[in-house]
Amino acid sequence: MKKTDLVLAAIIGFLDGVFFYFILKTAEVEIPYTWSLPFALALLCLAGMYFASAVAAKIRVILQVARFFLVGTLNTFIDLGVLNILIWISGIATGIFYSIFKAVSFLVATINSYFWNKFWTFSASAQGYGGQGKKVSGKEFGKFLIVTTIGLGINVGVASLAVNVIGPQFGLGEKIWASVGAIVAAFFAFVWNFLGSKFIVFRK
Repeated sequence: MKKTDLVLAAIIGFLDGVFFYFILKTAEVEIPYTWSLPFALALLCLAGMYFASAVAAKIRVILQVARFFLVGTLNTFIDLGVLNILIWISGIATGIFYSIFKAVSFLVATINSYFWNKFWTFSASAQGYGGQGKKVSGKEFGKFLIVTTIGLGINVGVASLAVNVIGPQFGLGEKIWASVGAIVAAFFAFVWNFLGSKFIVFRK
């Protein structure tokens, strides 16, 4: 078990909590003890990585899956956080500007994803994977851009469909539904991003 994995897992959990706190505040959702979210998620991610590291002693792929999952949670919260910041600043939660905001938030999250996955999830230090070196090559980054462009289309397309075509459901307001659309889009993008990262960008 590597201490680096535990430390980075805790950092990711803390950042998740910070973004989640801001998202709740922007959506005007009140839950008890929201201030404790960064600390609670840091402990949760730390415990999850500790468990995954123990299991990885017998099933090595679990460590890579756990790393990818944690990076994915951070990407999702960054995506939602940036989206909500733009909605909060502009006061706009629908229409063409929502699609533009979603594109910006997704790009910020995927750039974050590239560096975390390259230097941690699929790095040469990942146990049993060989992985990639620490040098960012033009060829690799070109593959990343292709995968990201396709993922961007999937993410923005699904989010825009949910928000602009289907519209708010279940009595939810526009701002909350905007985040729901982003979450649904994040699921589809997550599947593509894993496959693209595993077999195209960070292939051995």
